[in-house]
Amino acid sequence: MQGRSDSAAAERLLASWRGEIEAGAVYALLAAREKNPRRAEILRRLAAAEAGHRTRIEARLQEMGIQVPEPAGVQLSPWTRLQVRVAPMGVVLASREAAEDAEVDGPYKTPTGDPDTDRLLREIRHDEQAHSREVAAMRAGVDPAQQSPADSKLQRLLSRETWHRTGTGWISGAIYGANDGLAAVFGIVSGVSGATGGSSFVLTAGLAGALASALSMATGAFLAERSTAEVAAANLARERREIEEHPEEEKEELSLFYQLKGLSREDSDALAEKLSRNPEAMLQVLAAEELGGGPAGSNPVQAALAAGISTGLGALIPVLPFFWLRGTPAVIAAATVSLIAHFLVGASKSLFTLRTWWAAGAEMTVAGVIVGVITYAFGVLFMIH
Repeated sequence: MQGRSDSAAAERLLASWRGEIEAGAVYALLAAREKNPRRAEILRRLAAAEAGHRTRIEARLQEMGIQVPEPAGVQLSPWTRLQVRVAPMGVVLASREAAEDAEVDGPYKTPTGDPDTDRLLREIRHDEQAHSREVAAMRAGVDPAQQSPADSKLQRLLSRETWHRTGTGWISGAIYGANDGLAAVFGIVSGVSGATGGSSFVLTAGLAGALASALSMATGAFLAERSTAEVAAANLARERREIEEHPEEEKEELSLFYQLKGLSREDSDALAEKLSRNPEAMLQVLAAEELGGGPAGSNPVQAALAAGISTGLGALIPVLPFFWLRGTPAVIAAATVSLIAHFLVGASKSLFTLRTWWAAGAEMTVAGVIVGVITYAFGVLFMIH
């Protein structure tokens, strides 16, 4: 019985040891990426805490006479490192919060039967619970070290924080644009191929579909971005009216924003008081904090170009074989390159969803197969009738 207990404890400790190394590496990468000094320091502290857990686990392993593996042998995969570097910060933090919760409710909670090991895991579990709360606070935009009784009053402001949503918009937009163009035109090419046996009509239909998809996406992105700018301008005008009609309430709100950043209430009130003497300056600060900077960051033309070009490029992939081939060879080649492209686009999307690349790619490929089979079947039926 004792042997089984020791074996379970060793297995749990080694699994936890690997998890601590991986968690520390993720926090270190996030700290290097974070531009806000206070949040970067929190992330570095979380990385150091994970290193401390690792050291304690190693000590317990040595007490049990178990050789500690070489830490260098535990590495984040290149894809995971890329995900942590480029995915939206909020998504990565949400993933880490879920991982911390899983550790709290999983390996650190279940007894191993070895009292000393269980005591150590309980202590680490307590720390991981604190980590989960800190990461949750960071996701909300709160500095965990600066939370105060005013926190509940600040909660209505937290969802407006935009620090974790910047830096990857055009990349993710390009990937999703390529996805839309590829899926739509692959369906067109499959359907027309089924109806015509892979004739020259497929090239015409595919190019027309690619052009239509690109123009549609570009137009939609332009209108959406312009609508966003118009809404932001309307919000800015409404904020200006609120400053004119309710200056004291807006001054209090500005003070709360500064408290959210970590300043004391006295300093926050003093800054808000100074800014309130210049309503236009106060408007700009409130716009930056509350509205994400107002309409200045909107660029409908850039959004249209990014969406149109990426959609057009994705849409051209199923059409390419028909520039050189006809008939069954063209249909097979188009299906092959399209499904490969489906997998690559799906895998690329995992950079922003943090799913495993092969699962995201496989899912996209299966979707492509379904679209291709159904549209080809409809094309065949159309040809028969």
